[in-house]
Amino acid sequence: MISRAWLSATILALCCLLWRYGFRSNQDQYSSTTQDWEYRKDRVKLAFISSWDSYSKYAWGQDQFYPISKKGSQMSPSGLGWIVVDSLGTLMIMNLTSRLENAREWLSNSLSYDQDQEVNTFETTIRMLGGLLSSHYLSTHLRDASSPHDYVYLAQAKDLADRLLGAYDSDSGIPYSSVNLHTRKGVHSYFDGGASSMAEAGTLQLEMKYLSNITKQEIYWRKAEKIIKVFDDNSMGESLLPIYVDADMGKFMGQEIRLGSRGDSYYEYLIKQYLQTSEQEPIYLEMWSAALDAIQEHMVTRTAHSNLKFIPELPQGIRGALSPKMDHLVCFLPGSIALGATGGLTLPEARRTARWTLKKEQQIGLAKELTKTCWGMYKITKTGLAPEIAWFDARDEALLPRPGGRRLPRTDNSKAKWQKDYIVKPLDAHNLQRPETVESLFMMWRITKDPIYREWGWEIFKAFERYAALEDGEGYSSLDNVNQIPPPRRDNMESFWLAETLKYLYLLFSPTDLLPLTDVVFNTEAHVFPRIELGQFSTGWERKWKH
Repeated sequence: MISRAWLSATILALCCLLWRYGFRSNQDQYSSTTQDWEYRKDRVKLAFISSWDSYSKYAWGQDQFYPISKKGSQMSPSGLGWIVVDSLGTLMIMNLTSRLENAREWLSNSLSYDQDQEVNTFETTIRMLGGLLSSHYLSTHLRDASSPHDYVYLAQAKDLADRLLGAYDSDSGIPYSSVNLHTRKGVHSYFDGGASSMAEAGTLQLEMKYLSNITKQEIYWRKAEKIIKVFDDNSMGESLLPIYVDADMGKFMGQEIRLGSRGDSYYEYLIKQYLQTSEQEPIYLEMWSAALDAIQEHMVTRTAHSNLKFIPELPQGIRGALSPKMDHLVCFLPGSIALGATGGLTLPEARRTARWTLKKEQQIGLAKELTKTCWGMYKITKTGLAPEIAWFDARDEALLPRPGGRRLPRTDNSKAKWQKDYIVKPLDAHNLQRPETVESLFMMWRITKDPIYREWGWEIFKAFERYAALEDGEGYSSLDNVNQIPPPRRDNMESFWLAETLKYLYLLFSPTDLLPLTDVVFNTEAHVFPRIELGQFSTGWERKWKH
């Protein structure tokens, strides 16, 4: 006969097993152990090693890598270091010292920027100049990343920056879209009527100001700083700017406003410039705060079925109707909002400061809502990976101008309703291994300490493992359609897969004292710069428009 004591003990043991293996309550289901995070961090590191080693084996030193056909190609006669330079910081952070040594040797012996080649001013600045400058910093900050040959990072960075300066030689000071590295002459865009992109011109400041700080040469700081002055002078007092600008005249072209492509990182660099100089340039905080207020008034609206908050586009400016289209690129925004609200402190720390306000609390709430929407881009697809662009089912009233003046009801977390709200069009269904959502997950975890962001990041990583990893174990590829199983693959691996996506995932699962947000800023390519004190150089302009 079975005793009551034995039966009770057995039931208790079964309950413990059920809890441990997946039947935990909602409250406890994200209570992973320290060992889990170490395991997950190591899994991300192995994904990087697979990607890097495959590139090294089949396309070493080349700018583009095709992991399926096992070959590479160059973007210039001798190569620009597109993948090697972009990956240096990740190699350092993951402590992959032998691979770093090979990359540093290649950088010293094989890379020259004296080439008759036009390059995009923005992309070359954030990836190549940013990668070199970040490596210079990390080699002094991370003990195992240092070498007697580390001078090469700054030497290459300065040579490249001097070549890029020609892009700034427009009448207005707005940089041309491209520049020839050999002649050092700026080149108008071949598209968009020759206009420069507002985001591209407004996303050069962290790199150039840091270079001035370490070389003590003022020219880089002033060239990059002037762009923001020209933008602000010509904004007519508005905080949301059109996405095209005439480089010769410094005037905006058209009315279209986006926080995705051609608009996004200008706003990101407002708050990050303020943090980069240790909160000693309040002009950038003022501009960021005004822009965020305008985003909340003119761009935050809701979906039809679950009231998810999303950021539409404004094809006709702030006085026109909203378009329910949101690039995955927009998913940088929630992390930047949280970073701006706390300055990099954890939420409990920030709430204890005298500067904490109800407005900042509301900003954290918005950051949480937008992070959920970005996570939803992954959750609703068949592969669990986000499309390049999502469209949303929104009621007509939600797309009228100034949605911030209307009440936004509470979000419904029903997946069935989410499925109705997201619309993925065939031409938008590709996944390029982009980092923006995992970037915000990293920021939100560091700031809120809510482990849900780690769990969402782990789900995203597992989806990459399942569908982007090649069957032969040699690398990862972009996908053509996230709603097709198995998804057709694109024979391509973007450099930001190594520089950003895997770096942010690795940091998401790492201890929080590795590159704390109170000590560093990440550029828009996830390259790490230290916060600096204003010294020899400081803000050289004042705002024309009073706010």
